[in-house]
Amino acid sequence: MNEPFEVEQLLGRLRTGDQQALGNLFALYRPRLQRMVELRLDPRMTARLDASDVLQEAYLDASQQAAAYLESPRVACYVWLRGLTWQRLIKLQRQHLGARRRATELEVSLPAGSSAVLASQLLDRGPCPGEAVLQEELRQRVQRALTLLQPTDQEIILLRDFEGLSNHEAAQTLGIADSAATMRYGRALVRLREVLTAEWPSGESRP
Repeated sequence: MNEPFEVEQLLGRLRTGDQQALGNLFALYRPRLQRMVELRLDPRMTARLDASDVLQEAYLDASQQAAAYLESPRVACYVWLRGLTWQRLIKLQRQHLGARRRATELEVSLPAGSSAVLASQLLDRGPCPGEAVLQEELRQRVQRALTLLQPTDQEIILLRDFEGLSNHEAAQTLGIADSAATMRYGRALVRLREVLTAEWPSGESRP
């Protein structure tokens, strides 16, 4: 699985029955897991649930399923923990919201900084703007543009550009080959750029 040395050490300790190793693993990946939860958390849930609640329950899930994972680790450790956290988030949101989902709205709230960087790269605008108002404008534009893409395009962009997964991690998360993930990501960026460019005709000033 090509895990970093520190992760391999912790997994080795976990195999010997050292339960503290799981806590160390979870702490190592906690910032990335929290970023994922904050990105994916339904805006209607923020008053009742925060990322710490989700991560606490995901850790309990991991402690119960660690033995099975160690017996047959088909994906990288982070991808495994992310999958458990995602499943727990879905369960918690269903408990609070039922099956109601908004089919026409992207169920994420994109961070302004990452949105500005992505938009700047796709539109060849140079450095992303530092002013908060301009970053918010770019965030809204990217959010609207993503809603016009197919779900598969949305997902690979969210994984790579907003969660920060590597191509290999994204491929394992989606259950596809690395080469397929690379092609899917490239096509998704092309489509996103087309939508953003259409929103900003050449004669219109951009933020």
